[in-house]
Amino acid sequence: MSRRKCYFGCEGKLNLFASPKEESTRQYWVQFLFAGQQQPTANWFLCSRHFSEDAFLNRAQYEAGFSARLLLRDGAVPSVKGRVQESEALASSSQQTPTTHYRHTGCQTDPLPTVSVATQFCHHMVSVGTQLSYSTLKNHVRSKGVQVTLCSSVDTENPQQDTRLKLSSTPGKTSAPSPGVRPAKRPRLELQEEEEDEETFSHPHDSTNDLGDSEMSGMESACDYTDPKYIVFESSLRDLFQTCPVCRWECVVQQRSLGTFVSFSQRCPNCQYTRKWQSQPIKENTPVGNLQMSAAVYFTGGSFIQMEKICKAMNLRMFQYDTFRRHARMFLEPAINHKWKTDQQTLIEHLKEEKDKIAVGGDMRADSPGHSAKFGSYTLMHLKSNNIIDVQLVQSNEVGGSSHMEKEGLRRGLDFLEAHHLNVDYIVTDRHAQVHKYLKERNVDQYYDVWHLEKDLSKQLENLAKNKECLVVRKWLPSIKNHMYWTATASKSGAEKVAKWKSLVNHLQNVHTHDDPLFPKCAHPDRVSRDPNKWFQPGSTALSKVEKLLLDKRILRDVEKLNHDHQISSLEAFHSITEGFTPKNDVLSSVGRLCRLYLAAMHFNENAKRDQSTTLEGKAVCRLMFPHCKNGQCIATPVQTEPTFQYVSDLMKLLFEKIFEDPTRYTEDLNKVSLPEDSRGAAGTQQSRQQVQEAPGTSGQQHRTGWRA
Repeated sequence: MSRRKCYFGCEGKLNLFASPKEESTRQYWVQFLFAGQQQPTANWFLCSRHFSEDAFLNRAQYEAGFSARLLLRDGAVPSVKGRVQESEALASSSQQTPTTHYRHTGCQTDPLPTVSVATQFCHHMVSVGTQLSYSTLKNHVRSKGVQVTLCSSVDTENPQQDTRLKLSSTPGKTSAPSPGVRPAKRPRLELQEEEEDEETFSHPHDSTNDLGDSEMSGMESACDYTDPKYIVFESSLRDLFQTCPVCRWECVVQQRSLGTFVSFSQRCPNCQYTRKWQSQPIKENTPVGNLQMSAAVYFTGGSFIQMEKICKAMNLRMFQYDTFRRHARMFLEPAINHKWKTDQQTLIEHLKEEKDKIAVGGDMRADSPGHSAKFGSYTLMHLKSNNIIDVQLVQSNEVGGSSHMEKEGLRRGLDFLEAHHLNVDYIVTDRHAQVHKYLKERNVDQYYDVWHLEKDLSKQLENLAKNKECLVVRKWLPSIKNHMYWTATASKSGAEKVAKWKSLVNHLQNVHTHDDPLFPKCAHPDRVSRDPNKWFQPGSTALSKVEKLLLDKRILRDVEKLNHDHQISSLEAFHSITEGFTPKNDVLSSVGRLCRLYLAAMHFNENAKRDQSTTLEGKAVCRLMFPHCKNGQCIATPVQTEPTFQYVSDLMKLLFEKIFEDPTRYTEDLNKVSLPEDSRGAAGTQQSRQQVQEAPGTSGQQHRTGWRA
C-alpha cells in the first residue's frame, strides 16, 4: 500500500481508489483524467480529495471513527482535478454549510445514552435499534472522535474450513526440571487443536480462519470462577452478532468452539466495524469453564460418563473424556491430595493436644464382593469424634491375595499413627483371624464390634430356625440380638460379660436364677407366662442346638472381647458414603481410586456431627423405615440436617488460585504417595506410574462403557 500514490501526487492522509471495473464508469474516469491523451500503462489511483462528498457511502461513519476507510458508491466519478493538499481540502470543506447528523443507538436490555456525532454533511436522520449495549462499543472508542480497533484480516472465501478454535483445554506437558533446581512457573502452553468429534455450526457468512498466537494472547482475560453460569442457545447468541450495531448491515460472523467454550468474531462489510466475544475467560490458553466442569464432576464424586450422557441428551456442548483425564492428572488429583494431607495434619495436631491415648476403629472395604477383589481400602477412625484419620489403599497382588489385604492395610495404618506419635489405647475391629493374630503380636488391645458378632450369629440362628424342630428359635431372634448388645454395654469386665451372656440360656427356659457367682440372679422381676409354647422345653432338640451354638468356645471368647464404649457403626456409614464416590463395579486407576477415597473422607469428616432436623415448633423430626435386616419391622430413625459441601468450595479455591498458577509442587507431592502399580490384561503386565495415571482403568473401552469415570 505504501507504493501506491495518487495520480495527481496529493500528499497527506489518503484514501486511494483504483479505476472501476464497470466499463462505462471506467471510460468516464479515463476521459476526465486524460482528456484524449494516451493512458499510462502502469496502475493508477485517485485519492478521496478528487470526489465530491456525496460520492461516498460511509462518509459520516468514517469521520465519526466507526469505519477504517471510505467506500465509493457504485458509479461514482471524480470531479476535482490537480494536486489538492490536505489544508486546502479542509479549508474548502469548512466553507460548506455544516449539517448535524444524529445517529441513535438503542439497546433492548439496558437504557443507553444517545450518541450524537457532528459531521459536515447529512441527508437524513437514522435511528438504529440493536441488542448490544453501549458498553460493548467502548472497547473500540479512542480519545480522537470515535475510532475502532481493527482485527486481523478475515478470509471469507473458504466458508467450509474447520471453525474449531485451536487452543488447548489443558496445558501442555512440561519438561523435567534439572536436578537440585526447583522449576519456575510452568512455561506458556503450546496451542494444540482438540481432536473432538463435535459438530461445527456453519453459517453463510462464517469466516473459518483459525486463531493465531497473537489473537490468542488477546483473548486472555481475568479468571473469576465464582461467576454464575447460564445455559444459552446458539441461535440467541447469533442474534447478537447478526447485524452491525452501527449501520445495521448483515455482518460476517465467525464461530469457534472447544468443549463448553465458544467465541464469535463479527465484521461488518459495510463500515468495517469489528468485535470479538467469548463465552468464558481463558487462562493460560485453557478455557476456565472446561476446567471447572471437570473439577465439579470430580470433586463431587460424579461420573464423567453420566455427565456426558446428560449433555448429549440436551445437545449441550461438552469436551471429550481424554480432556477430563488430563485435567484430573495435572490439576484435580494434586488438589485433592494436597487438601486431604492438610486436613489430616490438622486433625493429627488436634489429637496431639489432648495428650491422651486414642481409641480407634478399623475396617476394610473391598472394591468387589467375594474373593475376587483387586483393591481394598483400610480405614482408621477416631471413635470419640467420628473423624477419619487415615485411609490406606492396598492391591491384592502386593500381598499375595485378597484375604491378606486387611492385615496389610491395618499394618500401614498403625505405622502411620506411630510415625506421627499418636498412642493407640485400643482398636475396635471385626473378627478377622489374621487381624486378631497381628494385633496380639503387636501388643495392641483389641475389641470386637457388636454388630459384626451379632450379624454372624444371626445367620447361624436363622439357618437353625429353618428346621421344623426348631421353629421356636425364630420367635427369640430379636431377644437374642438385644441381649448381645446389653451384654456388651452393661459391664467392662470380660468375665461379667461372659456370665451375662450365659444367662441367656436360662432365659430361654424361663429361669431367672443362675449358678454363676458373678451374676446369680436377674435384676428384672420374674414373669410367668401362661403359654408354654413360647419357651424352650428342657431336653428338647431346639434347646440343645441353641445352647451348643450360644455357648461355643469361640463365641464366648468373642463375647469377652466386645467393646463396651464405642462401636464402628460410623465406620460402616463411611463405607456407605464411599460407595457413592467409588462404586465397587467401577474400573479406576490406583491414583484415581485413592483420590476418590480422600474425597469421601473429606465429605464424611465435614458432615460427621450433623444435628437432627427440627420442625418450626422445635420438635425433632424422625422417619419410618423398614430395613431389610429387621425383616420388615418398622423402625423410627432421626432425620439429620442437609449435608454441606464446603470442601468442594475449598478445592475450587485451591485449584484456581494456587494449583492452576503453578502445579509443579503439588504434582510432585502426589508423586511421592506410595501407590501400587496397576496391572493390565490377562498376563498382568506391570505398567509404569505415568501409564497408570494416564489410564482410566484396566481397559479404556471397558471404562468408557462403565458406570463412572
